[in-house]
Amino acid sequence: MIRVGILGATGYAGAELVRILRGHPDVEIAVITSRQYAGVSFSDVYPAMRGIMDMPCREYHIDHFVNQVDVVFTALPHKLPMSVVPELMAHQIKVVDLSADFRFRNVPVYEKHYQHHTAGKLSESAVYGLSEIHAEKIRTASLIGNPGCYPTSLLLPLIPLIAHKMVKTGSIIADAKSGVSGAGRSISLGTHFCEVNESFKAYKVADHRHIPEMEENLSIAAKEPVQITFVPHLVPMTRGMLTTIYAELCQPASENDIREHLESYYHDRYFIRICREGIFPDVSHVKTTNFCDIGLKVDKRNNRIVLVSVIDNLVKGAAGQAVQNMNLMMGLDERTGLDSVPLPV
Repeated sequence: MIRVGILGATGYAGAELVRILRGHPDVEIAVITSRQYAGVSFSDVYPAMRGIMDMPCREYHIDHFVNQVDVVFTALPHKLPMSVVPELMAHQIKVVDLSADFRFRNVPVYEKHYQHHTAGKLSESAVYGLSEIHAEKIRTASLIGNPGCYPTSLLLPLIPLIAHKMVKTGSIIADAKSGVSGAGRSISLGTHFCEVNESFKAYKVADHRHIPEMEENLSIAAKEPVQITFVPHLVPMTRGMLTTIYAELCQPASENDIREHLESYYHDRYFIRICREGIFPDVSHVKTTNFCDIGLKVDKRNNRIVLVSVIDNLVKGAAGQAVQNMNLMMGLDERTGLDSVPLPV
């Protein structure tokens, strides 16, 4: 059995890790931590887990992990993982970090949009955990920077096209709609029920800090600098994300050409589902799953491709992809523990 620890188990992403890993056939959850709920049973924080996960949460201390775990998931706010990951890795513990701390190859870019990085050398050696794109590197990695939810939903449909020079790199515009859980569990006026119910709003327009993460990875795929316009929106649902991407084609292409290219690119990747002609993805079809569904339409009048992707922001956009990465790191089938059946309604 693979022994795992989860730092920050009582946040939404951490709790989703607990839910998924509790049903993983090759995993034993050895320790969970929570700064707010130390000493409290996990099932007292999340009563749905009563009788399933009654383990008490602990304060973080390295002694709870040395010789006790093989892999640690850090589901902590940005800045906190960089203070504990070096200590964990010094004891040969593999780490999958769900914050932004280890997502960037270019540390100064991280520092511009987040804060000073105290473990920059580790960040430079981390593997960006976009599972379908970097699977081979992930298999041999000791530290994974798990992608953000918005970047996951944008990069998976776009990288196959941008890497093969099918779209113009200076033409990309995207918008995304996210469920409220994407804002985390901490109390905030902007996510109160009365603020989001029966409403729909854009926020951080063209200024979201996931943009540099997207641009860095698009630039790597394109082998040239890429800049995009991106606008996120908050919608009144708990979980789910729908992203629409608009880009000018380098050469006229049919929908069948592009669909066949995407199907070929992801032909052996179980969690990527390309929609049939005339079908567009629905957030409800991926709820609680690790799937990313992708639909497309060619706007012939304007020589543009329109891509639509959906994910569950807490699963493929966070905990599910993190477990997928752990599976790859530990030599397991990447589907292990993640092959849940979508909800029919």
